Amino acid sequence: MSLKAPRGTVDTLPKDAKKWQYVESKIKSICDTFHFEEIRTPLFEHTEVFQRGVGDSTDIVQKEMYTFEDRGGRSLTLRPEGTAAVSRAYVENKLFGEANQPVKLYYFAQMFRYERPQKGRMRQLNQFGVEVLGSADPAIDAEVIDLAMTSYRSLGLKSLKLVINSLGDKESRDNHRRALVEHFTPHKEELCADCQLRLTQNPLRILDCKKDKDHPSMKTAPSILDYLNEESKEYFSKVKDYLTAMDIEYVVDPNLVRGLDYYNHTAFEIMSEAEGFGAITTLAGGGRYNGLIEELGGPNTPGIGFGMGLERLLMALEAENIEIPIEDRLDCFLVAVGEETNREAVRIVHELRANGIQVDKDYQERKMKGQFKAADRYKAKLVLILGEEEINKQVVMLKQMDTGEQIEVPFAQLVETVKAKLQGGSRHE
Repeated sequence: MSLKAPRGTVDTLPKDAKKWQYVESKIKSICDTFHFEEIRTPLFEHTEVFQRGVGDSTDIVQKEMYTFEDRGGRSLTLRPEGTAAVSRAYVENKLFGEANQPVKLYYFAQMFRYERPQKGRMRQLNQFGVEVLGSADPAIDAEVIDLAMTSYRSLGLKSLKLVINSLGDKESRDNHRRALVEHFTPHKEELCADCQLRLTQNPLRILDCKKDKDHPSMKTAPSILDYLNEESKEYFSKVKDYLTAMDIEYVVDPNLVRGLDYYNHTAFEIMSEAEGFGAITTLAGGGRYNGLIEELGGPNTPGIGFGMGLERLLMALEAENIEIPIEDRLDCFLVAVGEETNREAVRIVHELRANGIQVDKDYQERKMKGQFKAADRYKAKLVLILGEEEINKQVVMLKQMDTGEQIEVPFAQLVETVKAKLQGGSRHE
């Protein structure tokens, strides 16, 4: 039997891992600038966290969760999204009692969803997300959107489209819900089975249906914007005003509802408009979720956040032909010749690494020619040559590969000389 990675999962090999590391380091730096702090939650949670936090009527809970019983008979679920898990951690660890409010968090996490794998949408996916808990200021909504847009822009993406909407407060949503039920009920039998169920459970999500998106009733469905009360209108107006103040362009789409039950007020998506990106254009999505913390047993706490698929981010970079700058040259390679040199070679490599110098050596017992070929494959900037004669003289031959220059360096001066030679081109200075 040939063992392969499970369907919907991929191996990230070293050459690709460097791209991930670059992207993640860029985003982490931006989070630091925005004064967000990292949080890490368990890979799995009690199933109830997602049933209560995400919503029983969502596709995630009904169709996509990896749920299992442990040996104690407890129902556990692999994390399908980040917000409910972070909210649970916020309540359990009483972060609402922290002196500094709001609590501004970010995470890099693997998510698990059982759905048909396709390009940019896997069963095990990587996501960057942020959550801000403890503020109902519309300026925080704009800041969260700004962080997402800044992350994309810093990596060079230009073909972006920000779409926003307001889902309003509870009063506005209740009025809109009644209007949707009244509108779609005459067409119930023409809708898909999921939407027939949504009509009683969560009619707002009918607007998000992929199967019925071309049904004539969709075009004439009541808009949430027509049902916003004055408070919700004012809130949405402030969010738009703050985005304009930051020169962030946006488009208002009344049909943008997002796929999770906990959203209210601001909802947004960021899409790629790059040619050839693919049919599914969404890169990131999020919104405000006042009420979620109470649902998970915490105090009245407003919140807002977003999730950003990292696989889709890398796809967008590729679609816009953006090269990720990756350092693929080795700083230093040590060539050891002769049976008596290995102990000294191990000592020298250890000393260089202890002084912050990137270095490697041969571990295949190759001849000198084979070791030089290995140095070439690693694109080594410097090659150190150590033979029995060099050991007797307590020196190393140092060859600068770009120029071919070769000098003799005493052991005592090796670290200082290697650092000097690498200056100007090394990331390890």
